[in-house]
Formats: sequence, C-alpha cells, structure tokens
Amino acid sequence: MKIKEVLNAADEQDFIQVHVQINSPFPNWIRPLDKDVLEVFDPARNKQLKPGTFARWILFDGKGHLIGRIAAFVNSKYRNKGDKFQVGGIGFFDCTNDQLAADLLFNTAKEWLMARGMEAMDGPINYGDRDKWWGLLVEGFEPPIYSMNYNPPYYQHLFENYGFKVFYNQICWSMQVAQDAHQLSPKFYESHQKFEGNPDFKVVHLNKKQLQKFAGDLATVYNKAWAKHEGNKEITQTHAYKLLKSMLPVLDEKLIWFVFHKDEPVVMWINLPDINQIIKHLDGNLNWWGKLKFVFWKTFGKNESFVGLVFGIVPEFQGTGLDYYMIVEAEKEIKATRSYKKLELYWQGDFNPKMLNISKNLGAKQYRKMVTYRYIFDRNIPFERHPILN
Repeated sequence: MKIKEVLNAADEQDFIQVHVQINSPFPNWIRPLDKDVLEVFDPARNKQLKPGTFARWILFDGKGHLIGRIAAFVNSKYRNKGDKFQVGGIGFFDCTNDQLAADLLFNTAKEWLMARGMEAMDGPINYGDRDKWWGLLVEGFEPPIYSMNYNPPYYQHLFENYGFKVFYNQICWSMQVAQDAHQLSPKFYESHQKFEGNPDFKVVHLNKKQLQKFAGDLATVYNKAWAKHEGNKEITQTHAYKLLKSMLPVLDEKLIWFVFHKDEPVVMWINLPDINQIIKHLDGNLNWWGKLKFVFWKTFGKNESFVGLVFGIVPEFQGTGLDYYMIVEAEKEIKATRSYKKLELYWQGDFNPKMLNISKNLGAKQYRKMVTYRYIFDRNIPFERHPILN
C-alpha cells in the first residue's frame, strides 16, 4: 500500500473518486456535490480554515488502485465541554473493508496531529459547522439528507477495532406529516389553547421580501438561545442575512417560523426542503448542465421531505409551551398548503436530553444514529464520554 498527501488538483479528484468508488454499490447513497466537499478545504470559501491547519491523504493498493482517503484538522476553536487536552479532528474517511488499510489512514492522521501538539482526535468531523459532514452512520442506512455523511456499515468496525470509542451518539429523528389534524401530542394543542387569542403573541412564517428584517430576528433568538452553548458563538444580522440569502434557491417561506412577544422575536424554527432529493440526479456536478438539471428537478420534481435545521427559544420562555403553540400554527399551514410527507430532524447529541425530549414530544421516531468517536493518543488516560448538558 502507498499513501499520498493531496497536493494538487489531480489529487483532489482522486480524493473525490475514492468516496464515489467505495459508496456507489450502496443503493441509498447519494453522491454529494463535488464543490461542497472541495469548499471545505478552500480557505477562500471556508472562512474558518487557515493554511497549515489541515491535511488530506489518499491511499493506493499494490496495483495502484484507490482504496482509501482521510483528512485531519487542527482547529483552535474546536472545544467540547469537559475537554482537558487538545483535540484534533479527522473526517472524510473512506476505505475498503480492510483493517490494515484503515489503520494506515488513521495512523497517518494521528502522527500529523501529534506533530502539531494534539493529544486526541475526534471523528469523523468537519472543519466547520456541525450541521455538515459530522459523524459516522451506524444505524438507519436510509438515503442521507443534504450534507450528511453516508458510509458502508463496516466502517463502524474499522473505527472501533482501531481503538476509537463513542464520544457521543447523534440521534436523528423522523416523523410523518400526515393529514390527521391531531397528529401531535395532546400537550401541543393544550399549549396552543393557552396562547391562542392572546394579542401579545404572534406566529408568522418568513417573508422573502423582508429578508433583512427576519435575519435580525433569527440572530436575536439564536444569540439568546444558543450562543452560550459549547461550540457556538454569536451571529450578527449580517451573517444571518447571508445565510438566508444563500438559502433562497431552495427556501420555502412556510418552513421557517417565528413567534413574537410584543414584537420581539422569542422563538424560531428553521426548516428547509431536503435538496438531496434533487442532488441525487446531478452525479456530483453543478456545472452549467448540472444547474439546468437542478432547476428542472426543483420545478418539476416531487420533493416530499423537509429537514429541521435549527430550533430555538429564548430562556425566559423556555418551558412555557410557547414553542408548542408555534408548532401547531405551523402544522396547520404546512398541511393546508404543502405536499410534504416527512420531516427529518437533524442530529441531536445524546448529551442534550432537553432537545431529545422535544423531538420525542413531537411524536418523532428515531430514524438513524450517527457517532462522533474519540481516540486518545496516550492510551493510559481514562476515556470519558461527552458530559450531559443540564
């Protein structure tokens, strides 16, 4: 076997092709857009990235055939609650079902991270936000949603046989959007009755013509609800506006909801159509022909799924049922005007019981499970799982 660092455009194409070759035999795999993967490693596109903070490798067998790949990251902003040492990351792992090949990839990444002062590695993770390319799929090998990792089942054994341990599980939920008017738990409708008719509260969906205004509302709720949690930082209205603007090609106004208390935003629920139902027709390419196909499938295709990305409620209204009130209002509008049949909630860490309970109360069922693994370089240091959040 021969391992080679990715140093030029030809190597990058091999880095892409490893994933395609290994995953294409699995019918539920959806090929990611090549540009989405390559942008992770482009400092001009990934603003969190700095030169020298990542490396990538491709692996060949004795006959020169591609059989694996891996990336390693050093991100000074990557922190988890309770961490007592420096932790690097690995991601974009692919490998044939060969433990020796996998060990060579893991060892190469480990040695690179150790040389940069890291004492452990988490993976598979992304150099960037946790809503993309994060975690190893171990249960529920259904077609992935946009920017979600998909891998063969045997990868779990490659990681665990090497010595990786489960740092935390990532639970993904799904629920059917049936036409039954009372699909949700009764507590949702009880909360709805409590707030219905109160002029101090207003539930609205996003309006594309007022994108700047809603960007400010999004930033306000996010900063109050999430910015103090680990791994998160405050966002500005400008950042939120750029985010919403980037979503415009696929955004559905009636999948993004807010609650206002006396004109102040206090709850938000951000969902998007699952664009992987379009991307699966593009074979990884978003060139001019790919863009034409994207428009065609977006216009004439049938997308029956949407994805829950962010849910937030400011601290002073947590536990009041105001979020339930909003969800019932949204439920009525979505069912009346849209044809979605399934909602999938993006992953929630098993260290966050409050978020897990929200999903359970929605009536959602566990749909798939992913894992973020940790490997501590000093094998004498006791392993600890991610602590539970209060």
